[in-house]
Amino acid sequence: MATIRDVAKLAGVSVATVSRVLNRNGYVNDETKRKVTRAIETLQYEPNAVARGLAGKRTGTIALILPDISNPFFPEMARAVEDVARTNGYTVIFCNSDCEGEKEQSYIDILLNRYIDGIVFASHTLRPDDVKRMKQHNIPFVVLDRARADLECSVVRSKNFEGASMAVRHLLEVGCQKVAHIYGPQDVIPARDRLLGYEQSVKDFHWYTPTLMEPGDFRLDGGMRAAEALMERHPDLDGIFVGNDLMAIGALKALLRLGIQVPEQVAVCGFDGISLAEMTEPELTTIAQPIYEMGALAAELLIKKIEGAVAENRIHELDVTLIPRKSTQRETRS
Repeated sequence: MATIRDVAKLAGVSVATVSRVLNRNGYVNDETKRKVTRAIETLQYEPNAVARGLAGKRTGTIALILPDISNPFFPEMARAVEDVARTNGYTVIFCNSDCEGEKEQSYIDILLNRYIDGIVFASHTLRPDDVKRMKQHNIPFVVLDRARADLECSVVRSKNFEGASMAVRHLLEVGCQKVAHIYGPQDVIPARDRLLGYEQSVKDFHWYTPTLMEPGDFRLDGGMRAAEALMERHPDLDGIFVGNDLMAIGALKALLRLGIQVPEQVAVCGFDGISLAEMTEPELTTIAQPIYEMGALAAELLIKKIEGAVAENRIHELDVTLIPRKSTQRETRS
């Protein structure tokens, strides 16, 4: 395998000159560039990416830290990050934190030691101290979907509060007279905003009580347990807005197990718009986030930061869409 010294010898130049040509760093006249390029082609020389990155302060690699790869929402988002990265000449390293702060800390340590160019965080365990460390190492980053409120960074997410209001309004429009909510972890801003959107939409109804809200931890089994608890406390409820589709699928399973018909007795609306929502029985009504667009925008913002373009630390909120399906298709009550 050819080395950079072999290229320099064949081209009749110094190793430093070959390095400048490879990294496009410093002046090299056109004739010398042609000699080095011909030598590279003749020897089929492939420069080591990490070594080239150290010289040019880039490795062409970014990382995406996900909180739960088993949630179909995140693989769909990851695909967008990878597509945009690949189009711009970057490779993506995927890391699954399992929503564990210590595991995420370990990933950050490893990535900083591997001279990563930038990181997209889709997890909610990123701390202000982590932000400080990455700034000290000059590592650009963007937070996707689950940023904490106390972080100074670029954030890409959807309009969660508005989406929750849309979900409740839809359930009321199809005839529901008592609507409950299954919510996600409240240290996650999207989950908190969806709960606040639900509360704002129902707080003035005579039937509203805080006991109509139940945690489900953004997981399928959490949605099952929450639906069972709600039905035990409020057997007369006839609508459930669920804070994500995975919990909503769990709620559908629990209602089926309890012998409750959906949507005739209880209508169910989720949030996310994952493809799995079309495969349930009945198919799940959902508030769809623009999952691919969110991932793509986060990757684009990160690459702009890496390449020195001005990218302000601000929140980018994308619109959501109601997708009505069979889980809420019921006759309107008089």
